[in-house]
Amino acid sequence: MGVNRINRINEEIKKEISAVIRELKDPRIAEMTSVIAVDVTKDMRWCKVFVSVLGDDARQDGTLKGLKSAAGFVRKEIGHRLGLRYTPEVLFHLDHSIAHGAHINEVLHKIGGES
Repeated sequence: MGVNRINRINEEIKKEISAVIRELKDPRIAEMTSVIAVDVTKDMRWCKVFVSVLGDDARQDGTLKGLKSAAGFVRKEIGHRLGLRYTPEVLFHLDHSIAHGAHINEVLHKIGGES
């Protein structure tokens, strides 16, 4: 499968998963949950979904549990909405890059203030 096709599928799935997450009624899922990236394998069997959750560790863990619980529903919805012949299994992962970037920015700010 071509790289362009996989990239296009990644973007379409990212957009649809974002929409489905906003529609979920699970109280464990934080309102400020963002889909950062989607990585579908070339054989279309697996889809890693990286999400960012604003809040403390307990809120992030609760959101991840809620998303994992809803993975089957999310898979069914994206398959239906996108008309895919085979819909990949959805695996949710927390993405800590925003928090990591904020920490680096804070460290750089402290270093700049000491000069």
